[in-house]
Amino acid sequence: MENFAFSFLLFWAFLPLVVRAQEAEGAEEESCARESLDDYNMPLRIGSLFIILVTSAVGTFVPMLLHRIHPYSEGSFRYWVLTVGKFFGTGVILATAFIHMLPESLENFSSPCLSEGWQSYGAFAGIFCMISSFALQLLELGAATYMDKLRAKRQNSAEASFNEDDMEKKTGLEHGHVHGGALFEEDEKAFRNVGVMMLELGIVMHSIIIGITLANTGNDEFVTLIIALVFHQFFEGIALGTRINEMEHKSWVRPLILGGLFIIMTPIGVAIGIGIHSSFNPNSSSSVLANAVLDSLSAGILLYNAYVSLMSAEINHNLKFRQSSLTNKAVCFLSMYIGAGLMALIGKWA
Repeated sequence: MENFAFSFLLFWAFLPLVVRAQEAEGAEEESCARESLDDYNMPLRIGSLFIILVTSAVGTFVPMLLHRIHPYSEGSFRYWVLTVGKFFGTGVILATAFIHMLPESLENFSSPCLSEGWQSYGAFAGIFCMISSFALQLLELGAATYMDKLRAKRQNSAEASFNEDDMEKKTGLEHGHVHGGALFEEDEKAFRNVGVMMLELGIVMHSIIIGITLANTGNDEFVTLIIALVFHQFFEGIALGTRINEMEHKSWVRPLILGGLFIIMTPIGVAIGIGIHSSFNPNSSSSVLANAVLDSLSAGILLYNAYVSLMSAEINHNLKFRQSSLTNKAVCFLSMYIGAGLMALIGKWA
């Protein structure tokens, strides 16, 4: 009888703990369950696809058109518009990584929908961000090493083509200096091209996620999210369009391809999201993990580009910028800070 009484008291003592554990488990299962999208407004979702397509196109192609239609001189109105757009875009890129990608990745990696292994370490977002930055540095180093070999090969070939005559040697040396300068300019262009392509990769990876998320958002949040994403895509388009201008291609082909790739990626994500909305569970372990990894990788790419290729190379290590007027510096810095500030503000809704 005493044993029974003791067991009875022990049962009632631990019952609240058991109930709370079951409630927590039930809440966790509920948070990871597929959300019901009642009254799925298909026309509105399809319309959002075209709204984002047009908005992205305007943001991307307007800077490219301003840059390429007619030549413009330094100090002209178009020069200032493009300069503001370029540094505004740098701020947008930086804020996109810090405000939109890294926090989202951190939140997903801490999701209870992931397995215990992924939840056992709280810095996976930083790990993947760091990995993509290291990978980008190795890629640039490989490109630089390859260009060094090409330059050495061309210089050796040019020197071998000259005769032993003193005058011809002198002419050859002068020609070699000019040729070396031209090669240096080609190297700079090649670095810019690699940087722009890596920047596009980071933005495109994030754009697919945005599209799928938008298509599977409930009606109550959909309108707010689409308005925020319109500004998001427009500002990112400006950032990418002004950077594509730096590639200085003679034809329109590559700029159109690079711009078009960004423009269609979020609409493609929306189309995919619409197609799978009846079965897609954004709270499933695989979906949460994929979003977390892609966002952190994209953040690393954008951060590397923003600090190394954009801010450091174009400001601190740019002799022309350092020697520019105080007005020019103030306009550039203010444009960058405003771009970052606006993108950070949009992070409240998207």
